[in-house]
Amino acid sequence: MGDLVVPGPDTAVVIPAKDEADRIGATVTAALKLPGVDLVVVVDDGSTDETGRAARGAGARVVRHSRNRGKAAAMESGAEAVRLLDEDEPRHLLFLDADLGETAGAALPLIVPVRTGEADMTIAAFAARVKLGGHGMVVRLARDGIRRLTGWEATQPLNGQRCLTRAAFEAARPLAHGFGVETGMTIDLLRKGFRVAEVEVDMAHRATGTDWRSQMHRARQLRDVGLALAAREPAVQQGRDAIRPRPRP
Repeated sequence: MGDLVVPGPDTAVVIPAKDEADRIGATVTAALKLPGVDLVVVVDDGSTDETGRAARGAGARVVRHSRNRGKAAAMESGAEAVRLLDEDEPRHLLFLDADLGETAGAALPLIVPVRTGEADMTIAAFAARVKLGGHGMVVRLARDGIRRLTGWEATQPLNGQRCLTRAAFEAARPLAHGFGVETGMTIDLLRKGFRVAEVEVDMAHRATGTDWRSQMHRARQLRDVGLALAAREPAVQQGRDAIRPRPRP
């Protein structure tokens, strides 16, 4: 990987962030050092701390939501900001979590297969796992749903560290709501024939705790992943088509 010759900047990093002032600076700094990355966009999704200021101070362009709109909306806003700054060729999009800190610098293996045309989207598989306090239920739901609907077996289906071409991102829109975005994106792109690959990386983010706030977070994840899967179930889709009003002759 270290000997890869990058012809020029071709990748933008998008980081959805809420109340991550303590780690966002290190994440941005590490992301800006990735070969071929010339733009980092942080979407401050209704933070009540100094997330936006810390990100800007580290060299990121910052887009701010005045209220918290959720991860999918933050990804959409970040991608749109990149599109407006693209010139002749659209940049690839590397989505990273805000709390990666210095380990964001290990994201190059995600970019390379997209850059070389071997994959349309890569998904990180963290080499080192952290204890996620009950998070396994949501992972199993997403993994089983992706396998049932596409036949593809995902190791870490909820991993938010993903690199994809602009064409793949546009094909995945509209994104599934909130924390269902990763599950929905994977299913939609596989169904449309895009090439998806998992890549092991030496990255890590903050472990989810076991307090009531963490439990509420997992409950929202469970809800959003369930909704993303339900919307993509053939029986549900057929039911929607059956009740959709038909144009009058």
